[in-house]
Amino acid sequence: MRRVVIQSHEAPTRAPLVVNPGQAVGVGTRDTEWPAFVFVTADAGTGWVPARHLSIDGDRATVVTAYDTTELTVAAGTVVDVVSDDAESGWSWCRATDGTEGWVPNRALGAISAGDA
Repeated sequence: MRRVVIQSHEAPTRAPLVVNPGQAVGVGTRDTEWPAFVFVTADAGTGWVPARHLSIDGDRATVVTAYDTTELTVAAGTVVDVVSDDAESGWSWCRATDGTEGWVPNRALGAISAGDA
């Protein structure tokens, strides 16, 4: 599904983190703006991961579903393809016209009009 970006989104400067099933991670705070996410620390770095992708036991967790924290920098007016919509977390995995992919908040995406197609 194609969507138009109605609010620019800038990816964080922190390097993306990819976690895989069976991997042990440290669990930090829950995000106040995006409550589906908890901050995790892994050997390869840190990032925000939906809590439902983890089996949490105190301040440690085991990853149960693979997750990639890559975010996509997009400018307002850009058209992207939504590869996967994660309505529960409020984000969509999108592909830009140059082929780059990453998460974009759903609130930054709008319906495509005939002029944007």
